[in-house]
Amino acid sequence: MSGLLAGKRLLVTGVITDQSIAFSVARLAQENGATVVLTGFGRMSLVERIAKRLPEPAPVIELDVTDADQLASLADRVREHVDGLDGVVHSIGFAPASCLGGGFLDAPWEDVATALQVSTYSYKSLAVAALPLMSAGGAVVGLTFDATKAWPVYDWMGVAKAGLESASRYLALHLGSKGIRSNLVSAGPLRTMAAKSIPGFERFEDAWAERAPLGWVLTDQEPAARACLALLSDWFPATTGEIVHVDGGYHALGAAT
Repeated sequence: MSGLLAGKRLLVTGVITDQSIAFSVARLAQENGATVVLTGFGRMSLVERIAKRLPEPAPVIELDVTDADQLASLADRVREHVDGLDGVVHSIGFAPASCLGGGFLDAPWEDVATALQVSTYSYKSLAVAALPLMSAGGAVVGLTFDATKAWPVYDWMGVAKAGLESASRYLALHLGSKGIRSNLVSAGPLRTMAAKSIPGFERFEDAWAERAPLGWVLTDQEPAARACLALLSDWFPATTGEIVHVDGGYHALGAAT
């Protein structure tokens, strides 16, 4: 077996459809020699069907990142399929409708709290749950959307992503002594199921297509997935707390460009 991730054992969350970034990560990881275990939430039968579309059908474990019991049992359930983990991919995010689409000033705390728990705190929760399976050289990789700016309609999810970016840096700090890295990939807008749930998200799409120096294909998840694989591999052994932008260069431009 050969490839960038030959012999690696990965846990990949967030595979809902074959249009998700997580699916591309799982597919490319298998094609590059990794063994992949997936997690699903809610529509488990759908995730299991999608898992069969991978080059090698992957086992699927149920995981609600807000459920303490499921988090506590995660390591044991993963051990039923692999004897350890070399990498974990966090591709989890959710915000109630009130938190998106321009309702920033009106969203109630209960809804904001849900967005922060699922989209931000879960990064730490997932890493800690997987920690008994990981050793030095392991990596945790998450997905963000540039949180250095306030974006129209993104509202509290933008706040959650800002928290995620900070959480990754703190995870890098606290897991560094164990030899485990934490990094994020900041992808440009993609027509995933998550994006479709955000009212007015097409405003992002139009801007990227027009302004990204390298151009931007809204239906191509592979560039972001490739960046995830690189960060999971042994080629970034001394990189942690980093955010790698995969957005066609859009983030580097000034407002008047």
